[in-house]
Amino acid sequence: MTALRQRKGSKGKDPGLDAQNLRCDHAPEDALKPISAGTSWWTVLNVVSGSTVGVSLGLLCCVYVATLHENDLWFSNIKEVEREISFRTECGLYYSYYKQMLRAPSIQEGLYELINDNTTESKRTINILQRMNIYQEVLLSILYRILPIQDYLEPVYFYIYTVFALQAVYVLGLFLTSWMLSDSWLAGALTGVWYILNRVDTTRVEFTISLRENWSLPFFALQVAAITCYLRPQLRPLHQRVVLWLVFVCTLCFCLTWQFNQFILLVQALLIFTLDALDFLTAEQVTSLYLVQVVSLLCVWTLQFCNSMILGSLVLSFIVAVLFIKHFQTGLKTGSCVARVAKLALHACLVLTLTFIINYSAKRILQLRSDEHIFKFIKAKFGLGATRDFDASLYLCEEAFGLLPLDTFDRLGGTLLVYPYLCTLSVLIIVLALAAFTNFRETGLGRGTGEGDDSTFTMRPDIAYNLLHTVFFGLLAFSTMRMKYLWTGHMCAFAAFGVCGKEVWALCLRVIHCNTTAKLRLIRYFVPIVVLAFLYYKFWPKLMEELSELREFYDPDTVELMTWISSKTPKRAVFAGSMQLLAGIKLCTGRVLTNHPHYEDQELRERTKQVYQVYAQQSAEEVYRLLRSVGADYVILEDSICYERRHSQGCRLRDLLDLANGHIMDGPGENDPDLVLAPHPRFCQAIKTGEPPYSTFFTRVFQNKTFHIYRLKKTKKKSKADSGV
Repeated sequence: MTALRQRKGSKGKDPGLDAQNLRCDHAPEDALKPISAGTSWWTVLNVVSGSTVGVSLGLLCCVYVATLHENDLWFSNIKEVEREISFRTECGLYYSYYKQMLRAPSIQEGLYELINDNTTESKRTINILQRMNIYQEVLLSILYRILPIQDYLEPVYFYIYTVFALQAVYVLGLFLTSWMLSDSWLAGALTGVWYILNRVDTTRVEFTISLRENWSLPFFALQVAAITCYLRPQLRPLHQRVVLWLVFVCTLCFCLTWQFNQFILLVQALLIFTLDALDFLTAEQVTSLYLVQVVSLLCVWTLQFCNSMILGSLVLSFIVAVLFIKHFQTGLKTGSCVARVAKLALHACLVLTLTFIINYSAKRILQLRSDEHIFKFIKAKFGLGATRDFDASLYLCEEAFGLLPLDTFDRLGGTLLVYPYLCTLSVLIIVLALAAFTNFRETGLGRGTGEGDDSTFTMRPDIAYNLLHTVFFGLLAFSTMRMKYLWTGHMCAFAAFGVCGKEVWALCLRVIHCNTTAKLRLIRYFVPIVVLAFLYYKFWPKLMEELSELREFYDPDTVELMTWISSKTPKRAVFAGSMQLLAGIKLCTGRVLTNHPHYEDQELRERTKQVYQVYAQQSAEEVYRLLRSVGADYVILEDSICYERRHSQGCRLRDLLDLANGHIMDGPGENDPDLVLAPHPRFCQAIKTGEPPYSTFFTRVFQNKTFHIYRLKKTKKKSKADSGV
């Protein structure tokens, strides 16, 4: 436990706030030590009570989001096709593989179909297990087959209940983290309550069930809890090895279930690097945590059939560079304060340089371009050059990839979360800075383990880790709103630690010269109980009102579309259209797609841009040629895209295509001087006239208020059309 305690020999006096009193020390490990004969019944009762509260809050969160999902869609009463349509965008794509595995004659044949898939991308055979992170769907389909539950639990419920159950795991991981940091399960209780009350900002699982983050973030929370345990002072060697294995298992599960794992682990690796540089971790701890990340990624690389995107990841290059330079750059933590700072600056420069050299070389050798669009997006987002790149612009124009809105803090403040969070953050950043200065000034004393002289500033490594974790991922959330779900959950745990821990309260009591053990204990337990009582009084009626609101799924146009495709088109027909819609078509109808939302493939991104020319200012001949080149039999046009008004000029899909093609955008607004007028009208609008040349290549076969389906004719002039004539 980080504690602001009195120096040895002070005999209960309060000499005031000075360097000799500001000390972050270690705490009891009652929640971690095995219960022995000498353990008091009070400790046993405390552990049992805390564990019960943690599990109960996790189950409460699980039931809460499951009820919201049911009430919002009336999921139990709608038709199967409507249930499947409710898996919007990429969620439908992932769920389709679960459905595909269940429909296969056997597990072996289902796996073979995934490894040799020719329906997800037309005219291509791809390995789904290599390309996408869908081992969770495979595992669930196998479990559903072998468990005796088919008679009373539908496959879709087994799937969604599993995802909702992971929310219980998520809450439990946060609960354990705050409990270990504060040595009070009241902190865990406050964490769980805050997580539930701030649901809008902590999770979106109830309406995006299949998103990879909903599978991976619970394991990430468990990993942070395991790292917190691993870094606790005076943990026995045997316990350290066991906990390190838990860190590895959680990291592996996290990496296996989300394709963006490498970027999250990169932030975590930078965090570990910072703690190492500031001398808060031992060399063994640093190396062990790095190796856990490396081994986890290599295991995923093996399970994903040697996915080159993992070998070309920045995090692997960074860890290799760090370990290599640490091995040869000896004496890094010796010398005077100025010398150590200079060595550290040189060390950081060498690591970054070698990281980029290794990463560049790896990508050249592997010919890797899968994550190219992400770095283009990052470059454009931070103003490192304007771009008309279609892929980067798709991300830049999405609200989810913009800056974190300020109204987020209004919501978080409404539940009292943001105030203790900021207070705890401010205090501990100051303590961290002072402890780091002490480490640099007095080499060999108080090296972040809580075992220094009483006249020095120290901070426990587990608290230092969680402090930098919330800082690093907070900065990530500020820069990209979608990443806030990596931050807000841990924010609840960190704020609860501040309310129930000794650090902030001890400092406040010292400032007013009232620091005694009795007062500190009283305030640590009284304040969280008051906060919990206030939250119950204010939000319980609102939660009950929210749970009483009943809605129903209603999307007749999409239901009509899926029904028509299932009944009126060949089973091997190839459909072109928007990525989001095609994911639903694969799930609901099983038809072959030209493109889909899983965007981590260079060839797929090029193909998507070609298909999207139906919304650009292109000729009928050119669109026909492009669609035929990807094997399309039908193309679906959506009025919501063709006549889009949600975004302003420059961010509508048709605008992105015009800019990429060098054409002037339509509608009011300015255009860059180098853009030219397109020689052809917008295809999605002009085709509705039904006149030549559109009628020469396309025949409308379905229409409702939202969708228009055109069948591509197999004309005798096909070869001329394919050559662009």
